[in-house]
Amino acid sequence: MSHSSSPAEVRALADAAPAAASRQRLADRWLPRLVLSPTIVMSLVFVYGFIAWTAWLSFTESRLMPRYDWAGLTQYLALFDNERWWTAVANLGLFGGLFILCTLVVGLLLAVLLDQKIRAEGALRAVYLYPMALSFIVTGTAWKWMLNPDMGLQKVLNDWGFANFTFDWLVDPDRAIYTVVIAGVWQSSGFVMALFLAGLRGVDDSIIKAAQVDGASLPTIYRRIVIPSLRPVFFSVLLILSHIAIKSFDLVMALTGGGPGTSSDVPAVFMYQFAFTRGQLGLGAASAMMMLMTIVAVLVPLMYLETRSAKRG
Repeated sequence: MSHSSSPAEVRALADAAPAAASRQRLADRWLPRLVLSPTIVMSLVFVYGFIAWTAWLSFTESRLMPRYDWAGLTQYLALFDNERWWTAVANLGLFGGLFILCTLVVGLLLAVLLDQKIRAEGALRAVYLYPMALSFIVTGTAWKWMLNPDMGLQKVLNDWGFANFTFDWLVDPDRAIYTVVIAGVWQSSGFVMALFLAGLRGVDDSIIKAAQVDGASLPTIYRRIVIPSLRPVFFSVLLILSHIAIKSFDLVMALTGGGPGTSSDVPAVFMYQFAFTRGQLGLGAASAMMMLMTIVAVLVPLMYLETRSAKRG
């Protein structure tokens, strides 16, 4: 038995349709904002709010406890007069340069090797990526055991009969910073490899086949065609590695503690020790702001160059 709608019901349905569409548009507009608003508020408070608070403390004479009376550039002048700060900056330059360069080279080589469709690629990829799953504290502690002259690599080889073998970089003030580089490269190379490998798998195979038909060797193809096409990946890798290098703290503390002496001290360790163990909160805040400015000084030119290159392309 069929049922036909009355004119009144048809008019009611017709009147309800615009209202339902209006409610749907309102939900589509405001629901994402409501879902994201807690994250945005927490970011504003706990990220940018604390950055602003740190910036204010850097212009005060805060010591063990925060003080909010304006003191101008006093803390920055004291920071620039502190010899240990410049030692930490020099160590950061050495560590950061070697860490970024070596990680880039090792990660790219591993990615190129895995891109050859070798056997057990999945297992090798997991092995290379495993160190990134560890915290820098664990990495630093493990490498501290391995590089300790009394229990690590040197002792093992000495026990095997290589009595003249020495590897005491960990306790050598002139070489301690290089042990931090070794541990950092070991942990981060797998992650960089994964980024480069994703970029390599996105290269059109027809371009490579055409170059091979023209007689180009595989190294030439990678050097002149494939690797130059990975510029966006290089940009992302440089940003990530620069950020890791500048904020390096846990790896240094676990591996060398900034020593021997201050030979492997970096700005993050300087900031922590002066702000929380030496009761000079204002000076620590000033060093933290200088680290932030360094990150911005690296980030802005890289973003400008990448944006400019993208517009040209």
